[in-house]
Amino acid sequence: MKNQPRTLPAAPVRLAGQNIVLREWDEADIPALIEMYDDPEIDRWTPVPSPFDAEAARAYLGRAREARAEGRRVQLAITADGGQPQGEVLIWWDDLDDRDIELAYGVGSRFRRRGLASAAVTVATGYALQHCGARRVLLRIEADNAPSAAVARSAGFAPTTDEPVAREAKGRRALLRTWGHGNGEPAP
Repeated sequence: MKNQPRTLPAAPVRLAGQNIVLREWDEADIPALIEMYDDPEIDRWTPVPSPFDAEAARAYLGRAREARAEGRRVQLAITADGGQPQGEVLIWWDDLDDRDIELAYGVGSRFRRRGLASAAVTVATGYALQHCGARRVLLRIEADNAPSAAVARSAGFAPTTDEPVAREAKGRRALLRTWGHGNGEPAP
């Protein structure tokens, strides 16, 4: 269902909870961004280019800033205290139904298995439901991506009955299952 285009709140976003701080990226974060995204597991599950070097990181931040300025997407560094980025969570209005917000996330290899992705998804979901007025918050996950499915479950998401979503990235077609978290509605 397509309604009129919606934008995300314009104010800089800094969210805290679940023992993490989510904050917007800056130029000083380029080394951490490279470390996080120049990783075979990130390459396997995301459309981010690989190899991911300083040039790719600057281009990535440029696209993130452009999308942020237009109110289309917010990309937040996952940190323990507002300092060194350990991962990222992305927030945007869903392409298929603009009453819903979609999230994506990734955590750097040396910071995995600490609950950071689950915490970030939980905090970002609260933001989307409370401050953006989303009907549902969605995660789109490939069937074989067991770690992401575990994050979804841990953050209170459940698989929906929505049809799988096909996306193309890096010459590969992926079918993504939708996981949802509602805003006062019965669980999907």
